[in-house]
Amino acid sequence: MPGYSPQEIEKKWQAHWQAHHTFKADNSSDKPKFYALDMFPYPSGAGLHVGHPLGYIASDIVSRYKRLRGYNVLHPMGFDSFGLPAEQYAIQTGQHPALTTEINIDTYIRQLSSLGFSYDWSREIRTSDPTYYKWTQWIFLKLFNSWYNLDTNRAEPLKTLLDKFAENGSQGIRAAGDEQERHDFTAGQWKLFTEKQRLTAVHPYRLAYQQDTYVNWCAGLGTVLSNDEVKDGLSERGGFPVERRLMPQWNLRITAYADRLLQGLDTLDWPDAVKEMQRNWIGRSVGAEVTFPVQGHASAQIKVYTTRVDTIYGATFLVLAPEHELVAELTPPEQKEAVQAYIDATKRRSERDRMADVKVVSGVFTGSFGLNPVSGEPVQIWLADYVLAGYGTGAVMAVPSGDQRDYLFAKHFDLPIVQVTDAQQGLDEQADPTKEGRYVNSGIIDGLGYKEATTKLIAFLEEKGLGKGKTNFRIRDAIFGRQRYWGEPIPIYYKDGTAYGIAEADLPLVLPEIDEYKPTETGEPPLGRAKDWKYKGQYEYELSTMPGWAGSSWYYLRYMDPHNTERFVGEEAEQYWQNVDLYLGGAEHATGHLLYSRFWHLFLKDLGLVSANEPFQKLINQGMILGRSNFVYRINGTNTFVTLGKKDQHQTTALHVDVNIVHNDVLDTEAFKKSRPDYANAEFILEDDDRYVSGWEVEKMSKAKFNVVNPDVLVGQYGADALRLYEMFLGPLEQFKPWNTNGMSGVAGFLKKFWRLYHPADGAFAVTDEAPKPAELKALHKAIRKVEEDIERFSFNTTVSALMITVNELTALECHKRAVLEPLVVILSPYAPHLAEELWQLLGHEAGSISAATYPEFKEEFLVEDTVNYPLAINGKVREQAQFPATATAADIEAAVLGSDFVERFGEGKTAKKVIVVPGRMVNVVVA
Repeated sequence: MPGYSPQEIEKKWQAHWQAHHTFKADNSSDKPKFYALDMFPYPSGAGLHVGHPLGYIASDIVSRYKRLRGYNVLHPMGFDSFGLPAEQYAIQTGQHPALTTEINIDTYIRQLSSLGFSYDWSREIRTSDPTYYKWTQWIFLKLFNSWYNLDTNRAEPLKTLLDKFAENGSQGIRAAGDEQERHDFTAGQWKLFTEKQRLTAVHPYRLAYQQDTYVNWCAGLGTVLSNDEVKDGLSERGGFPVERRLMPQWNLRITAYADRLLQGLDTLDWPDAVKEMQRNWIGRSVGAEVTFPVQGHASAQIKVYTTRVDTIYGATFLVLAPEHELVAELTPPEQKEAVQAYIDATKRRSERDRMADVKVVSGVFTGSFGLNPVSGEPVQIWLADYVLAGYGTGAVMAVPSGDQRDYLFAKHFDLPIVQVTDAQQGLDEQADPTKEGRYVNSGIIDGLGYKEATTKLIAFLEEKGLGKGKTNFRIRDAIFGRQRYWGEPIPIYYKDGTAYGIAEADLPLVLPEIDEYKPTETGEPPLGRAKDWKYKGQYEYELSTMPGWAGSSWYYLRYMDPHNTERFVGEEAEQYWQNVDLYLGGAEHATGHLLYSRFWHLFLKDLGLVSANEPFQKLINQGMILGRSNFVYRINGTNTFVTLGKKDQHQTTALHVDVNIVHNDVLDTEAFKKSRPDYANAEFILEDDDRYVSGWEVEKMSKAKFNVVNPDVLVGQYGADALRLYEMFLGPLEQFKPWNTNGMSGVAGFLKKFWRLYHPADGAFAVTDEAPKPAELKALHKAIRKVEEDIERFSFNTTVSALMITVNELTALECHKRAVLEPLVVILSPYAPHLAEELWQLLGHEAGSISAATYPEFKEEFLVEDTVNYPLAINGKVREQAQFPATATAADIEAAVLGSDFVERFGEGKTAKKVIVVPGRMVNVVVA
């Protein structure tokens, strides 16, 4: 048989796995279950580069290992196929997003299949498939038709709320949400309400509700953007200006679950950094809501939330968000121009920029005054963009002596700074937020400490009807609408201006065909272009579509039962798989996808539709593989390129060059001249050995830097098994690692060496049934234990190193024995499955059956040494080594040492007084 040929072997086994559905998981089994999941990809047109498969390889190794350990493994793959990139491409080219998405998915499937992943492709899902998004719409309708009962601390169907209305009206109902949006009514009034009046009364209780909300509006893209999609006031895609705009938007009441989302984090095996990011994003705080009356405006009141009500006597001004609903009412004519100019400037900044910018102080005085509700002192009311309308009440009481941002604002605008405790120091230079000391300049709490002062102030405010103690959260309800085409239609229609959910029997609401993918000429979302698109032929549909995270918030459940036409997931399948045991993906999803998925899961749990408490039990964030960029150096003003070693002799400009035409940092100059028309006549100043040596630098892998390495090229050159091993070999899974294609040859060489244990000198298969030697068994069992331990703790890079050492040891021992090589191929199989399948068949097993093999048992006895080397010392100074049987006792060793000439040779004529034997370590003879 010829030498190891990975390309031939790999295609053979990939075809076999596909034809025989080797990795198809059962929804019921006597085996323990293991559910491994990758964050499923958005299928971009560029396909995969070598950085993308890192997490996929790791999860595949664990999945294959768990099968060897006797688990029923679910390891699925699908595509997050709705999204803005496909829509933008459709706008530019006129092609339907479904067409380009389909082409991109085909590319991804081909690339993923070429890497030998053990996916159960029979469970593939696509979020843009109507048979999938039917259930995304169904979950939305459940949210629309549910409310959150604070008495039971869970979501309930609206029927339970309607029953309460019929019995007692709105009296005594404790529900999550904004109380100010709701109206009081009696049971009698409820019975007299029209249908529209009832729906209007119910709407503020719904978990999916519509409300005028400040959003990031991008006119250039014709859609609302999330904060993550905005950078420095511009859209991340396209660089179009973004402004804050008040628009009617669908929202999901994630705030109802804030406390439970916090508590659940303690039960999860997630990276501490991700859990801390979610805790900070949710932002639980205990404080007070305080009402500031407004001078000259009897009906106007400004509510603030503060965690430091104890400092209220130091509140010397109020700051409102520029979008605050009272701004127009509070601004007298002489201030309107200045106030409007400031509001217009704020619209051009994203919330993230406003929160992050602590260096620039800006604001404008409204011209009105509030009244401190405790001291009665007037305080100026200002606008400042560091206060956000969507967070808290959109207003803060500014205490410059205790808050640095308020302090800088007060200094900039020459506003009062009042000391409130005798422990505050350095107020001439900065704020001091201490809670120590006793209160001063603080009226009814003078002389008190922090706890007593806080309790007394809250009691005072509650007695006067000007405030109350309150637990607050930083998290805001999730905006659930995008003014785009390529997304799930929201299953809502409007009758007489009132929102209704379409009947579940009418799902899916399929995305209609339209002639263009831009907003309409009148500013409506692209769905406004759909002709004759009405519910029951008469009612207008909602024209926004769901955000990108809608379909990804529950996809892990659909994988459990993807072909069920009666339910989003079958009860038996869900109860069997429960949740994801291992989830791999990027930390960038901490406050997006991971948080929304937990929210949806808790909601479904409340309705009795799922059984597990959390969707993802263990999470690993894989690091990023960074690109290794190469550079050429063009002499300024010329088309001549000088090699790295001589560039300092000229004035040059460094230019990125395609890494695929650079080998070991040596540029293929002919390929370079063909790469671009302006390089066709390039000239070169070479090294003295006639090579052009390029420079290099580690950067993020991207097309713009020409450092993207296509896995197809490496699979074609070295094989998929080599690529899998090399990506693991680069370093710890969670760390960022630089890519260097040059290292591929070393891993490819290891696989050839592994092959030669079974095919000496690349000849015929030559595995024997000869009994193995102790040294061979020792090498094997060291590897069995090492691979097992490393996979269990997800330390894949050290496994690759250990396997290389094992193969070197067995090669040196000229081991070709079945008793060693058969278990060895099993422990290699999670890492290099194609080579393992080939060798497993050659060893006489059924084709394609290595996944059903059993991981070999580690036996300690094969690592026990027959003899032990002991350093022999005189008075602690080692003089020589001696070998004793591993079973020798301390008395045996002492007798042997004293019976030898060791003391005579090294004791300098002195007598042995004592012999100290440390078993397995050393012998020390004390002489005097």
